[in-house]
Amino acid sequence: MNRRTLLFVMDVNTPDDQIIGAANRAQLSLDHLSCLILGAAPTLPMYAYGVTPYGSLNIPDNWPDLLQDAKHALETRVQEVETLLAQSGASGDVQSMLGATVDFKHHVARRARVCDEVYIAASLRDTPQIMREAAFGVLFHSPVGLRLNGDAALDAPRVLVAWDSSEAAARSVHAALPYLKTAKDVIIMCIDPIVTDERDGQDPGADLATWLSHHGCHVTVSQLPSGGLDIAECLQIRAKEIGSDLIVMGAYGHARMIEIVFGGTTRTMSDQTELPVFLAH
Repeated sequence: MNRRTLLFVMDVNTPDDQIIGAANRAQLSLDHLSCLILGAAPTLPMYAYGVTPYGSLNIPDNWPDLLQDAKHALETRVQEVETLLAQSGASGDVQSMLGATVDFKHHVARRARVCDEVYIAASLRDTPQIMREAAFGVLFHSPVGLRLNGDAALDAPRVLVAWDSSEAAARSVHAALPYLKTAKDVIIMCIDPIVTDERDGQDPGADLATWLSHHGCHVTVSQLPSGGLDIAECLQIRAKEIGSDLIVMGAYGHARMIEIVFGGTTRTMSDQTELPVFLAH
């Protein structure tokens, strides 16, 4: 049996219909759906930390109850998701983590390293810090691609590839190859290409098109000027014009102190919710 493993990152508020849709798709494609439910542990009030060197934490009386309630909610949701998977007949498993938000990136990354792809549920956008930590864990601490927006059971007949000959863009194409091989059309989009041998070559995108054609992909190359627009805006305009079902692009970030932050284009494409995006770093 040859099957891919999709890591579906969610929280206790992820709707049943999203989980059922992902499970039904996994069942049809014979993939394994690994569900990871994240739960943020209640935080101690700031005054709990304002103690003398020889004092003790001033923990509020109801904090243990809050922690127990969070544990119970997470355990209940795990059982509910297990039931949904069983009813769908899909191969799957359910894991959970209750902890500090800053630790989520490490836990998500560990799970992602033994999966083929990660999809983050839309419900995590309601908790931006958890969403950001989960995305960072996948993109900067694991070797797989991350998918945002749309349905976890995504079909992508028309795929737009944002190509700039960079390592990040190349990694995203390699990670997204299963989508590209099954797509009816793959459009390689080069915005403001630099036509030199050291950068994008004399015919930007042509080398990628040749490689993808060897995999049986139907490929066209589009070389476009930005016209002064942001790259992210160009991508969104073009994707809507051609009716793209998925945008494949590299994720870029840089270190700011000890935190990795997204670059402008990556942040904009991650924040928008209209177009499905596949990212890899």
